Amino acid sequence: MAATGGLALAALLIPASPAAADTVLKAEAKSIAAPDCTKEKCVALTFDDGPGQYTDKVLDTLADHDAKATFYLLGSNVGNFPDTVERMADEGHEIGNHSWKHDDLATLSGSAVKDDIERTDKAIEDVTGEKPATVRPPYGSLDDTAREAIDKPIVLWDVDTLDWQSRDAGAVTDVTLEETDRGSVVLFHDIHESTVDAIPGILDGLADDGYEFVTVSDLAGDDLEPGVAITDAR
Repeated sequence: MAATGGLALAALLIPASPAAADTVLKAEAKSIAAPDCTKEKCVALTFDDGPGQYTDKVLDTLADHDAKATFYLLGSNVGNFPDTVERMADEGHEIGNHSWKHDDLATLSGSAVKDDIERTDKAIEDVTGEKPATVRPPYGSLDDTAREAIDKPIVLWDVDTLDWQSRDAGAVTDVTLEETDRGSVVLFHDIHESTVDAIPGILDGLADDGYEFVTVSDLAGDDLEPGVAITDAR
């Protein structure tokens, strides 16, 4: 009996394999409860047009701040950065559909819109095992045909950092800190290095102002309905 007990104790003391430990960490990242945005001061930071060469740096910064975000991915980019997309999902971030290659959905037929969204869904599901819950149309452009063809909630934004235009980290930081309010959905593009450079200061500034960083779905909750566009969750 003593030998058996010793063996059992020894087994408990043997470190888990790296793969097993990684699985546990991923499960913990996904299981952390989101803040209650009816009580807390929440904001959803969103990143469009990736994944790209700078996306992992954004993920590093978010991890350093224990912050969650939503990434609206182009299906045509997913296959180029599968490890980055898998990391997003594993670390508890939300992944959204931003079309296959950034076509203006308002210029397409209903069947073309459906095909585009489904193709992008499949590319993301092939990597993460899950289809995106929401869609962000490129340019925020919609018409009645596109709305009817999209069978997911449509998420726009209420704070446009214009990071694609300024390409200036200071300007992006200033716009974000000045215009963000409780329940805001903030638009960034993680394909621009200047935007990525702005994120640490933005997270610090908003955190100092009492904000909690959540995904779009956590922020909007019951306000998300298929085919219905929201700009924020106030």
